[in-house]
Amino acid sequence: MLSKAVVKYIKSLQVKKYRNQHQAFVVEGAKSVLELLHSGFKLQHLFVTEAFLREHTAILGKGYAYEVVKEEELVKAGTFASNNAALAVASMRQLPPLQLSPQELAIALDDIRDPGNLGTIIRIADWYGINKVVCSETCADFYNPKVISSTMGSFTRVNVYYLGLPDWLQQHTAKYNIYGAALSGENLHRMQLKPEGIVVLGNEANGIRPEVAAQVNQLVKIPAFGGAESLNVATATAIIIDNFKRNS
Repeated sequence: MLSKAVVKYIKSLQVKKYRNQHQAFVVEGAKSVLELLHSGFKLQHLFVTEAFLREHTAILGKGYAYEVVKEEELVKAGTFASNNAALAVASMRQLPPLQLSPQELAIALDDIRDPGNLGTIIRIADWYGINKVVCSETCADFYNPKVISSTMGSFTRVNVYYLGLPDWLQQHTAKYNIYGAALSGENLHRMQLKPEGIVVLGNEANGIRPEVAAQVNQLVKIPAFGGAESLNVATATAIIIDNFKRNS
């Protein structure tokens, strides 16, 4: 049974201030918790249902300390409306220094506020083999529970960095092609793209800020064939990255 103190601790980690204070975050659901168990993240707590235990006895038997609880306890402590599997608390990890190789493709995000969008973009990056996402300091927090759940486990394989984006891009303009997504850009379908460089995507409503756009070498756009005014930023990320990876 989950104690009141543990429930209070888990709930506090829904707030960025306390996540940073404790250097910990929450992972919910079968898929995400299983990915966590196969990763290098350090576990603080692991709570599982009888059903999850029966299905995953092999991995849970590899020395993990866990407590069997009821589904309603997971729901009470976590953010999911239903959770019949597992909930874990893990320690944040120390990222390696941010370094790009000349043949690498990275994603940079400018002021992406929606946690679901950020999590989906991280999942897209993982799908296309991109393991570095660089965020402006105003982007949603990587360890936000909605971000973690939206990645569907990809948070374990993609490193997300937060920094002053204009200055960081300026340091790379001489070495890398820096592409920015904008409605005024060149048609992606008419470009010969290599899977290398930095692709910048901007805020859901306002696009790339002027100080970020000033560091971009090439503006690109997804051609429209219908009447929609815009695309969701995560959808746009998938389409753009697919064009870069198409001939790789």
